[in-house]
Amino acid sequence: MKKIITSKNAPNPIGPYSQAVLTGNMLFVSGQIAINPASGELMVGDIKTEAKQVMENLKGILTDAGFDFNNVCKSTIFMKDLNDFASVNEIYGSYFTSDFPARETVQVSKLPLNVNVEISVVAVK
Repeated sequence: MKKIITSKNAPNPIGPYSQAVLTGNMLFVSGQIAINPASGELMVGDIKTEAKQVMENLKGILTDAGFDFNNVCKSTIFMKDLNDFASVNEIYGSYFTSDFPARETVQVSKLPLNVNVEISVVAVK
Protein backbone atom coordinates (compact mmCIF):
# COMPACT_ATOMS: atom_id res chain seq x y z
CA MET A 1 0.00 0.00 0.00
CA LYS A 2 1.30 3.45 -0.81
CA LYS A 3 0.43 6.82 0.62
CA ILE A 4 1.04 10.04 -1.30
CA ILE A 5 2.81 12.68 0.79
CA THR A 6 2.09 16.33 0.06
CA SER A 7 3.82 19.12 1.96
CA LYS A 8 3.14 22.84 1.94
CA ASN A 9 6.78 23.21 3.05
CA ALA A 10 8.03 22.24 -0.39
CA PRO A 11 7.11 23.44 -3.86
CA ASN A 12 4.24 21.89 -5.76
CA PRO A 13 5.35 19.35 -8.36
CA ILE A 14 5.99 20.81 -11.80
CA GLY A 15 4.83 17.63 -13.53
CA PRO A 16 2.84 14.43 -13.06
CA TYR A 17 4.58 13.15 -9.92
CA SER A 18 4.13 13.30 -6.14
CA GLN A 19 6.45 15.09 -3.75
CA ALA A 20 6.90 11.78 -1.95
CA VAL A 21 5.43 8.32 -1.63
CA LEU A 22 5.33 6.40 1.65
CA THR A 23 5.15 2.64 1.43
CA GLY A 24 5.52 0.64 4.62
CA ASN A 25 8.45 2.16 6.49
CA MET A 26 10.08 3.63 3.37
CA LEU A 27 9.70 7.16 2.07
CA PHE A 28 10.68 7.93 -1.52
CA VAL A 29 11.12 11.69 -2.01
CA SER A 30 11.10 13.06 -5.54
CA GLY A 31 13.96 15.21 -6.75
CA GLN A 32 13.73 18.71 -5.34
CA ILE A 33 14.92 21.86 -7.02
CA ALA A 34 15.38 25.34 -5.59
CA ILE A 35 11.83 26.67 -5.70
CA ASN A 36 10.85 28.61 -2.59
CA PRO A 37 7.49 27.06 -1.58
CA ALA A 38 6.22 30.27 0.03
CA SER A 39 6.87 32.58 -2.92
CA GLY A 40 7.10 30.14 -5.83
CA GLU A 41 10.34 31.93 -6.74
CA LEU A 42 13.20 29.98 -8.30
CA MET A 43 16.27 30.52 -6.10
CA VAL A 44 19.10 30.24 -8.62
CA GLY A 45 22.26 32.22 -9.13
CA ASP A 46 24.44 31.44 -6.13
CA ILE A 47 24.99 27.66 -5.92
CA LYS A 48 25.04 27.61 -2.11
CA THR A 49 21.72 29.46 -1.90
CA GLU A 50 20.29 27.08 -4.46
CA ALA A 51 21.55 23.98 -2.63
CA LYS A 52 20.22 25.28 0.71
CA GLN A 53 16.74 25.78 -0.77
CA VAL A 54 16.82 22.25 -2.20
CA MET A 55 17.76 20.83 1.21
CA GLU A 56 15.06 22.91 2.95
CA ASN A 57 12.49 21.54 0.49
CA LEU A 58 13.63 18.00 1.27
CA LYS A 59 13.48 18.79 4.99
CA GLY A 60 9.90 20.06 4.66
CA ILE A 61 8.75 16.87 2.98
CA LEU A 62 10.64 14.62 5.39
CA THR A 63 9.26 16.46 8.42
CA ASP A 64 5.67 16.44 7.20
CA ALA A 65 5.95 12.68 6.59
CA GLY A 66 7.30 12.13 10.12
CA PHE A 67 10.91 11.56 9.06
CA ASP A 68 14.12 13.57 9.29
CA PHE A 69 17.59 13.52 7.74
CA ASN A 70 18.67 10.82 10.21
CA ASN A 71 16.23 8.49 8.42
CA VAL A 72 17.74 9.12 4.98
CA CYS A 73 19.53 6.00 3.74
CA LYS A 74 20.09 6.98 0.08
CA SER A 75 20.38 10.22 -1.84
CA THR A 76 21.06 11.17 -5.41
CA ILE A 77 22.48 14.53 -6.43
CA PHE A 78 22.20 15.73 -10.01
CA MET A 79 24.35 18.72 -10.94
CA LYS A 80 24.86 20.71 -14.13
CA ASP A 81 28.48 21.42 -13.25
CA LEU A 82 30.60 19.23 -10.99
CA ASN A 83 32.93 22.19 -10.52
CA ASP A 84 30.29 23.28 -7.96
CA PHE A 85 30.61 19.98 -6.07
CA ALA A 86 32.49 21.38 -3.06
CA SER A 87 29.89 24.11 -2.48
CA VAL A 88 26.93 21.76 -2.84
CA ASN A 89 28.64 19.13 -0.68
CA GLU A 90 29.24 21.70 2.06
CA ILE A 91 25.54 22.64 2.22
CA TYR A 92 24.37 19.03 1.84
CA GLY A 93 26.72 17.86 4.59
CA SER A 94 25.44 20.46 7.03
CA TYR A 95 22.08 18.65 7.15
CA PHE A 96 23.60 15.34 8.31
CA THR A 97 25.46 14.72 11.57
CA SER A 98 26.51 11.07 11.39
CA ASP A 99 25.63 7.74 9.81
CA PHE A 100 25.66 9.41 6.42
CA PRO A 101 23.44 7.98 3.68
CA ALA A 102 24.70 6.19 0.61
CA ARG A 103 24.93 8.64 -2.28
CA GLU A 104 25.90 9.27 -5.83
CA THR A 105 26.50 12.60 -7.48
CA VAL A 106 26.32 12.90 -11.23
CA GLN A 107 26.75 15.68 -13.74
CA VAL A 108 23.92 16.05 -16.22
CA SER A 109 23.52 18.28 -19.24
CA LYS A 110 20.25 19.90 -18.14
CA LEU A 111 17.80 19.93 -15.24
CA PRO A 112 14.17 21.10 -14.95
CA LEU A 113 13.73 24.87 -15.18
CA ASN A 114 17.44 25.10 -15.98
CA VAL A 115 18.45 24.79 -12.30
CA ASN A 116 21.96 23.81 -11.26
CA VAL A 117 21.18 21.08 -8.71
CA GLU A 118 18.43 18.57 -7.94
CA ILE A 119 18.44 16.11 -5.03
CA SER A 120 16.22 13.13 -4.24
CA VAL A 121 16.28 10.91 -1.16
CA VAL A 122 14.98 7.62 0.20
CA ALA A 123 14.34 7.42 3.95
CA VAL A 124 13.55 4.47 6.20
CA LYS A 125 12.18 4.19 9.76
